[in-house]
Amino acid sequence: MRTSCLLLLSFLLHVRVAYGAADFRICAFNLQHFGESKSKKSDVMQTLVRIITRCDVCLLQEVRDSKGGALPELLEQIRRFDPKHQYKSVSSERLGRSDSYQEQYVFIYRSSTTTVTDEYQYPDDLPGDEDAFSREPFVVRFKAPQTAVKEFVLIPQHTTPTNTTKELDALYDVLQQVRKMWKTDNVMLLGDFNADCSYLPKKNRKNVRLITDTSLSWLIPDTADTTVRSTTSCAYDRIVVHGETFDRAIVPSSAKAFNFQEEYGLTEKQVTVHACIRARIVSSHRRLQHVIYVQVLVVKLLVCSSGFERERSLPCGSSAEGRSIKVLQRSRFLLRRLLPPAPSPPSDPSALNLIAEQQTRV
Repeated sequence: MRTSCLLLLSFLLHVRVAYGAADFRICAFNLQHFGESKSKKSDVMQTLVRIITRCDVCLLQEVRDSKGGALPELLEQIRRFDPKHQYKSVSSERLGRSDSYQEQYVFIYRSSTTTVTDEYQYPDDLPGDEDAFSREPFVVRFKAPQTAVKEFVLIPQHTTPTNTTKELDALYDVLQQVRKMWKTDNVMLLGDFNADCSYLPKKNRKNVRLITDTSLSWLIPDTADTTVRSTTSCAYDRIVVHGETFDRAIVPSSAKAFNFQEEYGLTEKQVTVHACIRARIVSSHRRLQHVIYVQVLVVKLLVCSSGFERERSLPCGSSAEGRSIKVLQRSRFLLRRLLPPAPSPPSDPSALNLIAEQQTRV
């Protein structure tokens, strides 16, 4: 029994390591009036750089860089802080109904792991619902070969607090148009939706198709707090996933709000009142399944060399060994339900013979 527990613990540790090593992080962060003034504050910039470099792709909102100098400065500091990775950005035009207040959506991404394959500025001209958004979604298609989904689309949205219900519902039309246009189901919608507290009353949620469509997964729950204020607890910022393949590729329970204020010991309103939200995508799932595959191959070696079996004078091939192998096989079965198909087994004859031997013993 002790041998079985040790083997199972070894298996779980290997799976955990494989998952951790494979993280691909997608983030969304409302910088709250990011422009020339904030870019000149060294402490603020240092904090932003530390947060953004935690992500493979990071959506920035409320970028108000009217003079065009703040974003290049942020990118330059990011590259100096993390020289191991290459960073690029893709930005929307300035968006807003008023000339006096406009924002940009900006994606900063690691170009060593991710490439932009297409972009689309939603025209907001749906017949009967023209000009539904104050800041129309700037849709970007990414290619990330090491992730389980390989390619995905990100639809950002920063809603107007006074028009949250209407804009969230209209976001559903954007989703359907993008799916049809690019023939993909791997779509993530993310950003400061203002989707909680007084901005989205519970009585209004039945009127939001983005909520009522059960094929969509809201990864950040209503119980989350995506602010860094001690006096506020609201799930304003959200991540919503469409597509079964994409949904299954999200690391379970990885969608969270990163409260940098607590993490870095900062004072309130020093940077922004919004936490950075993120979700992790399984990358290199083949590596994970190779770990499981190798675990099965070495079970016999582990059991036969176990001091517990020798102390009990149990021969190799005993019931303890069989239980251990069955535990691992059951774990492999469950993981197949969560992950894409496993890679083909090795062509090496000795490895194939060993597999056959293990299956015969079980």
